Amino acid sequence: MRLEELNVYILSMELGDKSWEIINHWDYFLKDTLGKQLIRAVDSVAANISEGFGRYHFNEAKHFGYYA
Repeated sequence: MRLEELNVYILSMELGDKSWEIINHWDYFLKDTLGKQLIRAVDSVAANISEGFGRYHFNEAKHFGYYA
C-alpha cells in the first residue's frame, strides 16, 4: 500500500487545502494571529501521518499517528 492510498492521509490533505483557501480570505490581523497557527497545526497532521507511514517499527508509526 502506498501513502497516497490511505484515506486518512487523503482527508488530511483535503483539510489542509480547504483551510488554506478559507484563511487566505481573512484580513491581515486574523491571518497573522490565528491563521498562521491554525495552518501550521493542520499541515502537521498530514506531515505526521506521512512520517509515521515511513517507519519500519509499529511503535514508531503509532507514535506519529498519535501526534497526527
